[in-house]
Amino acid sequence: MVGITSFSGYIPRYRLTRKTILEAMGWLNSVSMHGEKAVANFDEDSITMAVASSIECLKGIDRNGLGGLFFASVTSPYCERECAAIIANALDLKPNIRTADFSNSLKGGTAALMSACEAVESGRAKNILVCASDCRSEKPGSPQELTFGDGAASLLIGTEGVIASLEGSYSVSYDFPDYWRSGNDKFDRTLEERWVRDEGYGKFISEAISGLLKKYKLTAKDFAKVIYPCLFPREHAAIGKRLEFDLRQIQEPLYTTVGDTGTASSLMMLVDAIEEGKADDNILIIGYGSGAQALFFNVRGKIEQNRNGRSIKVYVHSKRELTSYEKYIAFRGVLPVESGPRGEVGPTLLPVTWRERQAILALKGSKCKRCGIPQYPRQRICINPECKAIDEMEDYRFSDRECTLFTYTEDYLTFTLNPPQTTGMIDFEEGGRFVFDITDCEAGSLKIGMQMEMTFRKKYADEVRGIHGYFWKAMPIRE
Repeated sequence: MVGITSFSGYIPRYRLTRKTILEAMGWLNSVSMHGEKAVANFDEDSITMAVASSIECLKGIDRNGLGGLFFASVTSPYCERECAAIIANALDLKPNIRTADFSNSLKGGTAALMSACEAVESGRAKNILVCASDCRSEKPGSPQELTFGDGAASLLIGTEGVIASLEGSYSVSYDFPDYWRSGNDKFDRTLEERWVRDEGYGKFISEAISGLLKKYKLTAKDFAKVIYPCLFPREHAAIGKRLEFDLRQIQEPLYTTVGDTGTASSLMMLVDAIEEGKADDNILIIGYGSGAQALFFNVRGKIEQNRNGRSIKVYVHSKRELTSYEKYIAFRGVLPVESGPRGEVGPTLLPVTWRERQAILALKGSKCKRCGIPQYPRQRICINPECKAIDEMEDYRFSDRECTLFTYTEDYLTFTLNPPQTTGMIDFEEGGRFVFDITDCEAGSLKIGMQMEMTFRKKYADEVRGIHGYFWKAMPIRE
């Protein structure tokens, strides 16, 4: 039996109300939407959000046992560099695993999920982590600016301890020009909304669902929940009605609270549905893009074992409103801002980042085998004055350790898109102390001794050389 053995989602802390967007850009069109959307912080992107959701997904799981990692996104920071490998390194996975990026299609999330299930079922991999994450840029004043949101989801696929087993799938593929972006485009291009709604969502989703029901001799009543994306609320409801699904069977699409998160959209809804599910529920999920892909899962009795992490609903309610539209487009890189000499980024020393990749990406230090004291960065000589062992160290990962804030400073001189620049000294529970940038907090909100957690973020963007630098930051524990 192959299926989902662990799962988690991630939603950024910031929210931008659609009222704020319309007050700034509503004069360009008459589109009206209520609610809000999730907005990534300036130091977040599709990679960092994938790492965040994966850390929650892998809680209590031996990472050395993973056989692979698949990453789906249409907003990868690189056109030619495997982002799945970056994520795997940040998660401190073994190097002898299979990694792959699924890109260029919004149904990449379900495509990666299906490919992982097939790889595990074939016996070629014991388990595979599937991550889907998107942080899509929208042209100011466009309808997409109101609908797109940021988020991620991670699902671990395996054969032991299955929470939701894969029971079947059905796919349709079309080269349908609804959304597209070339290598030179910063923003998505799209045809008329009516065309996308009627010819795209309305037909492909219905065809995929009808095909699956016919293939497995099922009816609409056989499913507890059905999940499918559609940017148009009326058409979303109409699809369910045409296929004879009851309103209670249709999973909340999260559009008024999070927005359309691209490749992660369907998987985030799947995570939400499993969190609320009970044993023997059938869940139907559809990924849309260049056709559609339908998969259906059966929830098993072991679902309770995965309800210890943060749920989608916890992330939905754990938020901070971003009240400035100008700040939002500065975060997105749409509004150029003056950074001054303090904001200049020097040349990235790629050989150094390669040699120190474990310390930088995986936040790995060392732990003395003799006295047990952890140290970061890695040392040859133990810092314990009563020990001073030489070359008796083992690897020690700090990224998932409990930690507290020892001291901090708020700097208004150093350039940051979200001032002040906050830096703090972090004490780790089992030992070890280091200075990190602090993110996802406001001036005056920190307290010495408060509980913190580590988060993988963008450190800088070396735009001249096309390099994205990543490192770990500290942030207050998100409740």
